[in-house]
Amino acid sequence: MKDPALEVRDVKRAFGGLRAVDGVSFDVGRNKITTVIGPNGAGKSTLFNLISGALRPDSGTVKLAGKDVTGMSPALLQNAGIARSFQITNVFFDLTVAENIRLAAQLLEPKAAMIRSVAGSRRVLEKVEEILARFNLQKKENELAGNLSHGEQRRLEMAICLASEPEVLMMDEPTQGMSHGDTEETAELIRELSRSVTVLLIEHDINLVMKLSSHIVVMHQGRKLAEGSPAQVRDNPSVQAAYFGQH
Repeated sequence: MKDPALEVRDVKRAFGGLRAVDGVSFDVGRNKITTVIGPNGAGKSTLFNLISGALRPDSGTVKLAGKDVTGMSPALLQNAGIARSFQITNVFFDLTVAENIRLAAQLLEPKAAMIRSVAGSRRVLEKVEEILARFNLQKKENELAGNLSHGEQRRLEMAICLASEPEVLMMDEPTQGMSHGDTEETAELIRELSRSVTVLLIEHDINLVMKLSSHIVVMHQGRKLAEGSPAQVRDNPSVQAAYFGQH
């Protein structure tokens, strides 16, 4: 792959005798949607934790735009250009929608300006307005995040991630627990987001994966079983036996 946004090379992580991620390598194309799939226990979330800095690999490398970012803390990785959402909604429920986005957008300010009043930061306030509009949250901006529906909270979480202008957006099961309507709306939003940011997903909804993804990485028992386009993955006999056959 030419000039990938993210390069994962031979990443390994064991917990005692369990090899949770065992030598996984793949590239994530710029402004593409790459999805990691696999049965429960395949190592998908551990892989995400290794890429996003929540865990440090035992060996292997992660590169962002050619720069080695292996083992960096989540905070440093966010500054470098990787933002991540989680399986469980991760927002400040006692803050308003706008305040949640504003906190994330403050990363755009130089460190010397961090002590400045938020009200005095034109860049932050403009970013908040832009993100509210992009995620169709203008009518909810003064509502407490805890009062939003599940689908709206997931959308807010994506909005928070995008407020810091990342190069790569990582999302762990973004449609989990959503209604069919919310799932379709979120899928369209992710598709639109990929025009300006590289997207790396974990997703269990196979129909959604096949419709949404540019590239799919299949994991099984900690290893990469296969990768390719949706058609290539769907037609792979090993994938059919290890994954699709379980459904």
